[in-house]
Amino acid sequence: MSNSRVGLPPVEPEAAPCCPPLASAELSEADAARTAAMFKALGDPVRLRLFSKVASHPGGEACVCDIQDVGVSQPTVSHHLKKLREAGLLSSERRGTWVYYRVEPAALAGLARLLDLDR
Repeated sequence: MSNSRVGLPPVEPEAAPCCPPLASAELSEADAARTAAMFKALGDPVRLRLFSKVASHPGGEACVCDIQDVGVSQPTVSHHLKKLREAGLLSSERRGTWVYYRVEPAALAGLARLLDLDR
């Protein structure tokens, strides 16, 4: 069986947050909009739990079958995972009947850089 991507294509380098730390420079309008979309996606408790489950899963990726136990229905889990993908925080790959998710390292690194107030 071949692997096929589902959802949006991976975050392109220019789409990843590349902002300087908040305390060192003003955000551009584009960087602010892109970063706000990521924070908005993480602002929901179910999405934050799903993101955490993927990020902390052994091997750096998780099957939807392993992370769907967050107290909501399966269609709702799919909706929240889609929002995290659309924000560029997760990527996904279909393998057989299951979809595997992994954190987009560039997005996570960009958010960490943005919040680094020690610079």
